[in-house]
Amino acid sequence: MSSDLPIRKIIHVDMDAFYASVEQMDNPELRGKPVAVGGGGTRGVVSAASYEARKFGVRSAISGAQARRNCPDLVFVKPRFDRYTEISKKVKKIFFDYTDLVEPLSLDEAYLDVTENKKGNPSASLLAKEIRDRIYNEIGLTASAGISINKFIAKVASDYNKPNGQKTVNPEEVLTFLEDLDIRKFYGVGKVTAEKMYQKGIFTGKDLKSKTLEYLDENFGKSGRYYYYIVRGIHNSEVKPNRTRKSLAAERTFQENLSSEIFMLEKLQHIAEEVSRRLKKSKVAGKTVTLKIKYSDFTLQTRSKTLPYFISDTSIILETAKDLLYQEKMSNSVRLLGISLSNLNTEKAKKLVEKDKEVSVQLQFGF
Repeated sequence: MSSDLPIRKIIHVDMDAFYASVEQMDNPELRGKPVAVGGGGTRGVVSAASYEARKFGVRSAISGAQARRNCPDLVFVKPRFDRYTEISKKVKKIFFDYTDLVEPLSLDEAYLDVTENKKGNPSASLLAKEIRDRIYNEIGLTASAGISINKFIAKVASDYNKPNGQKTVNPEEVLTFLEDLDIRKFYGVGKVTAEKMYQKGIFTGKDLKSKTLEYLDENFGKSGRYYYYIVRGIHNSEVKPNRTRKSLAAERTFQENLSSEIFMLEKLQHIAEEVSRRLKKSKVAGKTVTLKIKYSDFTLQTRSKTLPYFISDTSIILETAKDLLYQEKMSNSVRLLGISLSNLNTEKAKKLVEKDKEVSVQLQFGF
């Protein structure tokens, strides 16, 4: 790690099985039972699973049918996103009692920079414990946390003692922690990349660290540089309280496969209306319309078109999606359609003024 960079104190808080835990909290009859949030029908997909369900191999993104085969006693509940949003706001309110530097990643996880915090407590580990205790005592849910010098390591660490636990990686432990880490646990290394790394003899952080920047660039493209630095504990991304939304989307999985564009247009009408509603609620508009098509054989295709102006109205979104639908003939029947808007007007470049930063002396404090 570069010794001239300030060492920050970052906490990554991740709610435990958030959607399923909210359902178990609200309905005592579900406590202790395997619960899946999502669709349990033949076309349904699991959005979240309780820890009781995970023991049977029930995970998010698997089909409802597969989930039932894995766990015949599985209880399916329909998602209630308004409720999850309500609880998420209560959790974030607790975060802001400690720092204004809070970067939500989703409804159930966020980064907190507590280098300088409202409690005047130099120990990020103690702050994380206090935050988790408050979430449990005030809301009734458990959370796990990772604490370290940057966002990458904090996020990896938050998975270590789940559920309802935390792990701290102190500054002097970072390099050893990363060298010993299974390459599959590196945030940003997906299943395909991990398999490629295995084929090249890269199984741990230590193996990754032995590769030169040129080697990683040559074999992993633009991601090579990212891997080169993160395995050395270098990840300078700051906690950004106001993350810029880059896209907004809606999609639908159908009970039966669609083979006629006529029926697809009817479904696209509803999807376009939902996207337009979300755009207007968020007070944003976009230029790039992307049509997502998942065929009955689960192959995925996207088609995009960028307009010369920002749009948010249903009629223009639908018309553009319709053009994309007829762009080429369908190769198979369709099980899912989606529309997304990107290139949003929230992405206009902003000139940021770099502020002088004092050299950090945090190493003299306990983590």
